[in-house]
Amino acid sequence: MHTICWSPKGGSGTTVVAATIALASPRPALLIDLAGDLPACLGTADPAADPRAGRSGHDGILDWLRSDARPDRLDDLALTIGDGLRLIRRGGPDGPPIDDERWQLLADHLARPDVDTVVDLGTIPVGGSAPDPLWRSADRRLMVIRPCYLGLRSASRSPGLVRGGAGRPGTDGVIVIEEPNRALGLPDIQRCIGAPIVAAALLDPHVARAVDAGLLLTRRPRTLDTVAALAR
Repeated sequence: MHTICWSPKGGSGTTVVAATIALASPRPALLIDLAGDLPACLGTADPAADPRAGRSGHDGILDWLRSDARPDRLDDLALTIGDGLRLIRRGGPDGPPIDDERWQLLADHLARPDVDTVVDLGTIPVGGSAPDPLWRSADRRLMVIRPCYLGLRSASRSPGLVRGGAGRPGTDGVIVIEEPNRALGLPDIQRCIGAPIVAAALLDPHVARAVDAGLLLTRRPRTLDTVAALAR
């Protein structure tokens, strides 16, 4: 299963959702970090970005994409961070544009039947787009959103990502991080986006504490169980 997670607005919880799906996978799983926050979210060391070691954060997925390295080099970049779970960091964020040929090589590499892959695309702003080969090759594209008017407004202004078109698939499902006392409910979100809500989880301070303490890898809060169920 090849899953993409994205959000139309920052702070929605996309990185935690992507990590949860990968952690709950019953098979070997590979996390691809295109947003830059997964190592910190999982409380893992990031040796390539350690200034004490004289390293600058390179040797990640973006560095591979901007190089002419072979696809098997991706296996060397994957860090083992848990039982059956590996992570490829984002790497250096600055550099020239990445052409579709390199994105296609990555998409082909991720289409392995023996590994579940989860890609954290992070926030895609209004007018932005996901890499076409990567987006098309995914088995499912999941939007993470809160019941927030500004987030829904951003989603509605990105119809290509939400509904697709011209032979390009749209978002397959929505994961809602519910907040108390919001005026908007799940039916409002589904009507606005037009994709099915596949999971809903309450905004829970225990999740923030688990991330702050670096415990998400070993002690998942129960409010994330509905999200974890998407891995099965």
